[in-house]
Amino acid sequence: MARPKSATHDIKRDAILDIAAQCFADRSYPAASMNEIAAACGTSKARLYHYYESKDAILFDLLDRHTQRLLALIAQTEAKAQRQNLDERAALHELVRAFLHEYESSATRHSALLNDTQFLSAEPDEALGSSQRELILNRQRDIVAAMTRFLKRAYPTRLNPTNQTAQTMMLLGMINWTFTWLRPGGPMSYAAFAEEVIGMLEKGLG
Repeated sequence: MARPKSATHDIKRDAILDIAAQCFADRSYPAASMNEIAAACGTSKARLYHYYESKDAILFDLLDRHTQRLLALIAQTEAKAQRQNLDERAALHELVRAFLHEYESSATRHSALLNDTQFLSAEPDEALGSSQRELILNRQRDIVAAMTRFLKRAYPTRLNPTNQTAQTMMLLGMINWTFTWLRPGGPMSYAAFAEEVIGMLEKGLG
């Protein structure tokens, strides 16, 4: 009979993921070891294995949770826009704010998404219906597609089939790589930067 999980099991797993994401950001995923992650968690490698069977399992759970969270933010923003009767531009602006608010507390997780998805297993997994890598890549595609929808609705005369991919990636490029330079407590907050992005969408640099 399997031993029941403790009430704090998921909380501990989430803390492990945050610490592992920091290790991956500091050392790179290939260089970071289970020993180092365990030490950073203040526990033994044996105890760490109680939660995760391998470094690969940590990476997949980290990216699985992070991409689910980003997709949830999109759904929540769409629901908020409908509930508050926001126009299409206001809905896009809310999505920008929501993503940057999330990135403020998950910069290392997002770094792992952008840098370490390539290290996920490409072997088919019956339980997932695809490989781990393909699952996460498909969610990334869903996020890009959702951002394109928001942009097209907000600025229908600016986007067309020849430029919509470029403009979507321009917007995502502005917000997705903030982990490389924007720091909590720095001269510009994530909330202030969100307003800068919105201002550029509305008025450009002029």
